[in-house]
Amino acid sequence: MIAFFEYNWQVRDEWFDWCAQLSAEELLKERTGGAGSILYTLFHIMDVEYSWIRGIQGKEDVTVAFADYATLERIKALSNQWRREVAEFLQSDLEQLREKLVRVPWDERTYTGNEILHHVIAHEIHHIGQLSVWARELNLSPVSAAFVGRELKPRQIKKA
Repeated sequence: MIAFFEYNWQVRDEWFDWCAQLSAEELLKERTGGAGSILYTLFHIMDVEYSWIRGIQGKEDVTVAFADYATLERIKALSNQWRREVAEFLQSDLEQLREKLVRVPWDERTYTGNEILHHVIAHEIHHIGQLSVWARELNLSPVSAAFVGRELKPRQIKKA
């Protein structure tokens, strides 16, 4: 499972690099489908990951306003900051947390840690697909979503 977090982070970083070719206007432009804009979608991906991981840990959710980070540089910096915390958590003994029951303030249901970890992975992959559609609408090649061919080292998470 850790390899999928590494995969998501690697693809996210490639999307950040891809975004550098676009103007701030284009990054913030409201689009059909997805979370709204390219930059907001990247923010949303990070926010969901960070919030759910904090939920597994029993930590309070951190609410961050997109408006305070609405530039590519600020979003990248926040991604790196949060990734360090998530990576540290993933280095812990996840086995003991897999069946742990978790409730978070934004959802009435109870989930296992394992369900949440899988949800976080699938959520990012889903939104990466939306970014790919938008890239093609701009007549640009999207970032490759291929898992194979990447240099991923499970259980050796790079802390950005």
